[in-house]
Amino acid sequence: MEMFFSGVTFFFFLVIVALYSYRKTKGISESGVEGFFLAGRGLSGYFIAGSLLLSNLSAEQLVGLNGNAYRFDISGMAWESTAAIATIVMALFFLPRFLRRGLTTMPQFLEERFDNNTRRMVSIMLLVGYALMANPCSLYLGAITMNEMFNFQQLLNLSDWSAIAILALAMGAIGGLYATLGGLKAVAISDTISGLILLVAALLVPVLGLFALGDGSFSAGAKILLSHPRQLNAIGSSSSAVPFSTIFTGMLCANMFYWCTNQMIIQRTLGAQSLAESQKGVLLAGSIKLLVPLAMVLPGLIALNMFGPVFSNADYAYPTLVKAVLPWWLIGMFAAAIFGTVISHFNSVVNSSATLFVIDLFGPMTGCRDEKKLVRMGKIASVVVSLISIMIAPMLLHTPNGIFDLMRRFTGFYNIPIITIVLVGFLTRHVPALAAKCVLVFHIVVYGMYMFTDIDKLIPLHYIHVMGILFIVEVTLMLIIGKVKPAAWRASAHAPASIPMEKWRFAVPASVIMVAVLISVYITLSPFGLASETGISDHYGYLLALVWGSAVLLIMGLARRHIFRSGREMMALNESAGAKCVNDHAKS
Repeated sequence: MEMFFSGVTFFFFLVIVALYSYRKTKGISESGVEGFFLAGRGLSGYFIAGSLLLSNLSAEQLVGLNGNAYRFDISGMAWESTAAIATIVMALFFLPRFLRRGLTTMPQFLEERFDNNTRRMVSIMLLVGYALMANPCSLYLGAITMNEMFNFQQLLNLSDWSAIAILALAMGAIGGLYATLGGLKAVAISDTISGLILLVAALLVPVLGLFALGDGSFSAGAKILLSHPRQLNAIGSSSSAVPFSTIFTGMLCANMFYWCTNQMIIQRTLGAQSLAESQKGVLLAGSIKLLVPLAMVLPGLIALNMFGPVFSNADYAYPTLVKAVLPWWLIGMFAAAIFGTVISHFNSVVNSSATLFVIDLFGPMTGCRDEKKLVRMGKIASVVVSLISIMIAPMLLHTPNGIFDLMRRFTGFYNIPIITIVLVGFLTRHVPALAAKCVLVFHIVVYGMYMFTDIDKLIPLHYIHVMGILFIVEVTLMLIIGKVKPAAWRASAHAPASIPMEKWRFAVPASVIMVAVLISVYITLSPFGLASETGISDHYGYLLALVWGSAVLLIMGLARRHIFRSGREMMALNESAGAKCVNDHAKS
């Protein structure tokens, strides 16, 4: 009876989301290129934030990061919590430059700044990464979660591989169909609805987990967790899964790629109705990412204390905990929310893959300008990418260190060179296209040698540090080539922005507050705070006071500067208007 109720609520929720998305998109043209790929450039800040969160808050994060915390420690939370910094860089630096140019894909900028071949090389790298890793991982983690929650494997007496394959096929088919038929507008709306439900459910799991850990007492469960302070230390040592020092090297670069140049993410921001709405959506998403320690590592620690180190595959820790602590009448709703994250992430990647293929490869190479044909080719590309991802998903069943670690290592092949050439492209004028292409080839060769040969034994560095070193080397290489063989500067010949470009007035204060919260989280989850063996340090309160005092002073200084600048602009306008009146009077 409980399983039947869970199944009914699961399908009921999916139908409600589909009907609401259909109602909100009914009558909106998705036939043109901008309509299908950019939602007609009409997304508000809240839809952008919701879609960004659910595209990012996927099974990869919920299952993979909690599995990482279960197997290693909570230092892996740095991948998600420090993303707040990357969203600030996106909102304040990248967005104005992208939206002013009216881009549909990020590689379009690379053609404008470098050349057509650079654009194609980057588009192909992104397409390969999406089809071979991003989407298969999402389907795989979603499949093992559905399998655990509904006992699918035992119910049909299937092998692990068969159960994962069937569930991946079902989720991939639904997600691919959604992206193919609905376009970005439908994706963004369904993302927002499912994202709200998932966020509530994800925050509910650690609360119920602490009740279960304490045999019905929340405080008792919290005491058990706090009695192992080493588990609560987010300041990873050199032997941790993610050493703390990597936050300032390769991780910063990788997060900047993901949030500032990754087509799957930035496509929502490119579909904004204005720069202000886009900045609002990005910063709101970054703010919510600061809740990561609660939803994405705490359940992993609860599972470790509740079950012990019993899972050979750590990716099973989170779905097992969810099934153990959620009441039976919530299982269906949570499963639907997880299902929503999987198909959301899947159709987001599929839609972005189709955009890259049509806008960067098929259209320029064939010279096709027929919008109906371009959209049709985009739908065909969506189907092909979906099928490739569905076939690869079951092959990820026996990854040695968990799927989260595998994904981070794989994306290292393309995230560092792409963010390198985009940053150098924006910040320099005379670095030629040759430099960008040399860096793309150089990185794949060197990083591949590091990953697949014994060089990593000769270089005792964490792979995230290696990514940071390669970033510095590749920036230097581009600058040297630009010095030796400079390109003639040509001004960008793009049309005026098609949307309002006024900045969101709270963008900078919100950014300062986000940084203060992030630092406070790390102080709390450190030997100064909850991770102390001897109790919270006396310095804890002083450190927090220093952080927030500095934040308040900075915001006040920025506000004073803004008022002063506005006053000067108003005086200049008044003087100009007065001079015009005098001139008009003199002429009369």
